[in-house]
Amino acid sequence: MKINSIRKGLVGEITVPGDKSISHRSIIISSLSTGNSIIENLLESEDVERTIEAFKNMGVNIIKKNNKYYVEGVGLKGLEKPKKPIDCGNSGTTARLLSGVLVGQKFDSIIVGDESLSMRPMDRIILPLSKMGAKIKGRMNKHLPICISPSQDKLKSINYELPVASAQVKSAILLATLYATGKTSIIENKVTRDHTERMLEYFGCNVYRTNNVIYVDSNSVPVGKKIYVPGDISSASYFIVAATIIEGSNLTIRNVGINPTRSGIITVLRKMGADIKIVNKRELNNEPVGDIVVKHAPLKGIVVDEQIIGTLIDEIPILAVAASLSEGTTVIKDAEELKYKESNRLETIYSELKKMGANIKMMGNDLIIEGVKELNAGKFDSYNDHRMAMALSIAALKGNGQSEILGYKSVNISFPSFYKTLYSLC
Repeated sequence: MKINSIRKGLVGEITVPGDKSISHRSIIISSLSTGNSIIENLLESEDVERTIEAFKNMGVNIIKKNNKYYVEGVGLKGLEKPKKPIDCGNSGTTARLLSGVLVGQKFDSIIVGDESLSMRPMDRIILPLSKMGAKIKGRMNKHLPICISPSQDKLKSINYELPVASAQVKSAILLATLYATGKTSIIENKVTRDHTERMLEYFGCNVYRTNNVIYVDSNSVPVGKKIYVPGDISSASYFIVAATIIEGSNLTIRNVGINPTRSGIITVLRKMGADIKIVNKRELNNEPVGDIVVKHAPLKGIVVDEQIIGTLIDEIPILAVAASLSEGTTVIKDAEELKYKESNRLETIYSELKKMGANIKMMGNDLIIEGVKELNAGKFDSYNDHRMAMALSIAALKGNGQSEILGYKSVNISFPSFYKTLYSLC
């Protein structure tokens, strides 16, 4: 993909695809519900398609009609043994959340993925699920493929303190608890996205939080609902930053999810001086939604501490682009979780932005970025990581010529229409 730098502002209104995290969970929880569900604005991407195919292969009837998805729930005990291993492709969400469902079934199952996913850590779910009595094993007990066998006894609830800030680990435990006895409590010392808790509650399950502890009752039974998937704030973040750093911009992004456990990017950019307003606030199926209005504004460097990292972990690549064009120094602390994404994003952010002329250093798990006025054009590698491809594409708009982004087709994982949307504004 070749991208020219621009000087004209981004002006207009856009929408972004449905939230990827909520889309996954809407398929999973609808499939496990009693009764039928209708899902509107589901993200149609490679990752979500993996989740859909997984449940279709276990006997769930999922059809698309008039741009809506209709899911005939089979209940907690209605899934059928898949005829072949479940291929999650590159979707870590599918693999980890599905593990929490499969440990409660009365059949054997195998979860596999592509080369990249097969190197990502799965011991973080294998350990807590094993503590619940699940029979789950992975390659070297930490990687895909994962093999799951029925437990002789019913799963038991646990009290578990998350060793890493991971909503996927938390969600796997919450879903497994639907098949357990008693009440599970999960302690998270750093905030992570809470879409699973919100959706389980919306579907009628007994889930609640006290301070930093999440509780779920194993007697909970989800019941089918209508769902509207709000626009993905991670997808919106690329255009939020683009409008902020390009002079003359005035952009509105409609119907975006503004869940406080996901909106850290807005909090941080505002602290840096961004002109971001949220209007038309409302709530849809237990998720806050609004329209985001962004105008160009000069940014200043700040310290992004580890307490907020969990609310913007997927947005760090594009935040690093914003920091590269800010006045002063930005420090992004304790971003270790970036190492375990589609690429080692700590390394790829550092290497590719440095090629662009950014004044960036990596010290341990911290990124230290001194702002510059302009970036260099050139050829840059996304390492087939969708978030890197989109972040580098936005950075290229502020380059000094034409840039080429390698591996750009990876945007199909989360935002298939990214370049079409970008083109409409440029």
